[in-house]
Order: sequence, then C-alpha cells, then structure tokens
Amino acid sequence: MAKKLIDVMDTTFRDGFQSVFGGRVLLEDFLPAVSAAREAGITHFEFGGGARFQSLFFYLNENAFETMDTFRETVGPTVNLQTLSRGVNTVMLETANSDLINLHAKLFKKHGTTTIRNFDALNDIENLKYSGKCIVENGLQHELVVTIMDLPPSCKDQGVHTVEYYEKLLREILNANIEFHSLCFKDATGTAHPNKVYEIVKMARKLIPEHIHIRLHTHQTAGVSVSQNLAALTAGADGIDLACYPVSGGTSQPDILTLLHATKGSNYDLGGLEIKKILEYQKVLQECLQDYFIPPEARSVMPIIPFSPMPGGALTANTQMMRDNGTLDKFDAVIKEMGEVVQKGGYGTSVTPVSQFYWQQAYANVMFGRWNQIAPGYGKMVLGYFGKTPAKPDPKIVELVSKQLNLEPTTKTALELANSDPTKSLAHFEKILEVNDIEKSEENIFIVAACGDKGIKFLKGEGEVNIRKNSTMQKNQTTTQNVSIEGEYTVIIDGKEHDMQLIKKGNIKTTPAAAKPASKPAQNTPQSGNQVKSQISGNIFKILKNEGDAVNEGELLFILEAMKMEIEVTSNFSGTIKSILKNEGDAVNEGDTLAIIG
Repeated sequence: MAKKLIDVMDTTFRDGFQSVFGGRVLLEDFLPAVSAAREAGITHFEFGGGARFQSLFFYLNENAFETMDTFRETVGPTVNLQTLSRGVNTVMLETANSDLINLHAKLFKKHGTTTIRNFDALNDIENLKYSGKCIVENGLQHELVVTIMDLPPSCKDQGVHTVEYYEKLLREILNANIEFHSLCFKDATGTAHPNKVYEIVKMARKLIPEHIHIRLHTHQTAGVSVSQNLAALTAGADGIDLACYPVSGGTSQPDILTLLHATKGSNYDLGGLEIKKILEYQKVLQECLQDYFIPPEARSVMPIIPFSPMPGGALTANTQMMRDNGTLDKFDAVIKEMGEVVQKGGYGTSVTPVSQFYWQQAYANVMFGRWNQIAPGYGKMVLGYFGKTPAKPDPKIVELVSKQLNLEPTTKTALELANSDPTKSLAHFEKILEVNDIEKSEENIFIVAACGDKGIKFLKGEGEVNIRKNSTMQKNQTTTQNVSIEGEYTVIIDGKEHDMQLIKKGNIKTTPAAAKPASKPAQNTPQSGNQVKSQISGNIFKILKNEGDAVNEGELLFILEAMKMEIEVTSNFSGTIKSILKNEGDAVNEGDTLAIIG
C-alpha cells in the first residue's frame, strides 16, 4: 500500500527565527540556507508575516517586502510560500480598518506570497470573515486557523478549549460560509494534550470536505510536540510544520530529522524528504547562524509552560527584552502570574497578540503589584475592543480595567471600531507620509500603518540594526576590559567634590577639591526637592511636561516604553517642576530619578 504523502511546511525562516532570535536575523546572513533548503527538496516555506514583519523594520533596518521578493526569486515561482496573519490585525498588534486589511492581502500577493494562514487569538469568527474574504479575492490560498491550547491547571473549567468547544467553533465557521482552502489547528504554546489533538483532528476530518487539507502547528516548548504531530497524523492530518536545526526544538517547531525518525516504518511519507539531503541543508544553516547568539531558554523544553502558558514564538522575544531592561531575574515570577491573567482575561488562546497582552499584564503584576497597573492591550481585550473572548472576563477585572483606562466596555466588532476610527484610515497614513516628505506608495502606507513612528524612521533612512552576534558581544566585552581607567577625576561624595587619582594598583586617593565658582546644575544633575523615579527599566517614550510647569499629585509626566507596552509615570507630589533629568529616547533603569518637583 502506498504511503500517505504528508505536506511539510518548513518554518525555519519565519517562526524558527522568531522563536529563537525574536526574528532578528539579517537576510544576507541566511539566504544561502534558503537555497540549501530548496536543494534538499523543501517545497513549502513559511517566509514572512506575523511578528517577523515588524521586526525587520524595528531591529534589522530591512524592508519586509523586499525581503519577500528576494526569497521568492531564490526559491523559484512554483514553491508554496506562506505567511502568517492575525485576522483583522493582519501583521499589526492593533486592529486594521477594512482598507488596510485588503491592502495587506494585495501587497503580500504582489510580493510573492502563495498562502496566508489566517488566525484570531480569541477564535472570534467575526475577525476571520472579512480578512478571509480579502485573502481569497486577492488570489491567495486561505488557510483558516482554529487556535488551540490546554488551560493551566489553576484555571476553572469554563467550557472552553475542549474538543466540544472546537467542534462548535468549526461548525460556526462552516455555517458562516467562510471560504478556505486548508484548515490549521495552531497550538502556539505546545500545551494541547496529544490525545486531545487526536480527537480534534478526527472531529474536523469528519466535518470538512476531504479535499481540504488539515494540518497541525505546534511548538516543542512544553516537550510534547512530537507526540502531538504523531497523534494528528494518526487522526488524518495532511500536513505538519517542522523546522531545521539549530532553530528547531525548544521554543520552536520540532525538527525535520526528528519527525523523519519518528515516522520511520510508518505509512507516512514526509514530502519525499531524505535524511542525507536534510543534513546538508542543516550544515549550511548552522554555518549561516554560527555567529548569532542563541539564548539558552530557546534551546530548552520547559515543563512549567503548561502552567503558564507562554508561546515559544514570544518567549525568547520577551526574555531578550528582559535582558535589555535588566529584569530577566523576574522571569519565573512573571510565568507564575500567567495562569490567573489567562483566567481573569476570558481564556483567549495564548498566541499573538493575546499572548503578549497576557505577558505584559503578568509583567505589570510582578513589577507594580498585582492588578495595580493594567497593560493597555490586556485592558482593551478584556473590554471587548479586540473581539469577543471565549469566556466572559472576570467582572471585577472588567470594572477595574474600565476605571484605570477610562474606557467603557464595548459589544461592537473590532472591525466596526477600526472603520469608525479616522486615525486608522488610508488618508491618515497618507498624510503622515506627506508631512514627512515620503513617497505615498501602497507599501509605504502599509509600513507606517504597521510600524508607526519606527516605520517613519525606517523610511527616512534612520533605521537601526539591533541584533546579537557572539563576535560583537565578545568585542564589546574585550573593549570594556581593556579600557584604561588610570588618571585624575573629580567625584561627588555626600554633596562635596573631591579630587580622585586612580593608579595602577587600584589605590584611590581623594583630597578636597579646589573651590570652584557656583554654576547652574547640569540637566542630569539632581537638585533638592521631591524626586519622581522610574518604576521600571525601559526607554523614555514621551515627556509631557516642561521645566517650570505646575503639576498636581497624580498628574501624568512621562510615558516609558518597556516590554512593548507604554508605562505611565505620574507625579507623587504637587508643585513646580524644577528639573527634568532625562530626554526622550533615553534608556532608564528602575529607580532612576526622572524629574525634581519643588
């Protein structure tokens, strides 16, 4: 009997990069591996979309559309190139309006995409209807997604994320007449029990036409992804997502070689892939990525993940930001908070953007005290601004959120809200381009809509590269170690100046400094008065007051940017601002003085 041919999508260059490096891999560094993958027989790639759309503009100073073009040129015209889209959010964290959703599909088709995988983290089919329609009408294959996971053990049963819940959802999708060409069950956390995966796929195979492919997407983070894939194949799945080492396993998808081994002697043919050729591809990929710093957590299976749950595609991006902010020591505490945040928020699936909302709220609970500060994305989700959550959020949290954000709950669809918002219109983004003297092409409109100020910075040629390579990190360490610190300095101790001489043996001699004429304190020198301190490490996003302004206790002074969220800093005092010690864009540490109130 002939073996069943299973379609393997190689996620290495999208989800693999996202799960291991937070998407921060330069095109010129990995392009040889794309050719090697094609030579190894790969005919289906995930090559863009999701978080790796914005990350190219944010961290790599690369144009995502141009990267997609180059990828298509490299693999040829017949290969199935797939991207990831978040329903009415497309590749943004905010809901787009109808024109932008259609523009997303149009541009991704133009720049080489064959298939768009279309999901909604809340499994709200209202968020899938119009986005799916645009995908189909622009001549793309529509892969409809049902997002799945297991609930943390601490969560109470609300009749969600069960086989029965997914069956009800799939029937609603079919009754809504949403056109789709394939169906994916997406487990971003890798937590769905293999037996549940089997039952879900078996249920779906009975409900949908035989010609529509069913596939499973999962991550190895919780340690059961191989069992999940085997369960899905046994139940009748037609495709699975795999990656190539060193961006496989851990927070990423299971490895191609691992599944070739796991299906050895079975009735499944994984796309005709051969071990010898995959090993050659793997060798090239390793050479391409050998200088990139791989976070240790990216290579790990974390048994704690089913208790959190934290998706692999977001975990390393968040831990890298915690490294940048000097708060990585809080990781375990944030993970511990996730269960309650999921439960009180209405049980949306932990996948972008909802997973990021969960993470931000858990992070805020750890840094500021439990529920003392509401992360804006989490708050808007609880109030209904991203769609209908699978279960009703905790009413006490809804009340708290509404009060803190000064925002009423809504029953309107996310698309209705976006279409009524003039700041999400094409005309709005065209005006931004005009003001900044940037060409008003459709690509530029979409870049600004998706990336905001960072998109403008990129289009003006002011983008920056922020990646972690071992050679660069070692060079910086060496440079720091070799810097000579011998010499004479003036230091301030208890408000008094002293001359200091640092000599080879490290002895420090201080003598009272010579009298100096009084001078106006420098901008960053604290003065006497009440100090407004930063509650968290991050960057100064906006300064809302000036020196000399009168302020009241509780009045907003600064907005910080940390962990992809905006943190408000208010005054604990009433008075006059004597000095502002930081500038917009400055990095700050927890406890740094930002302003003096007299």
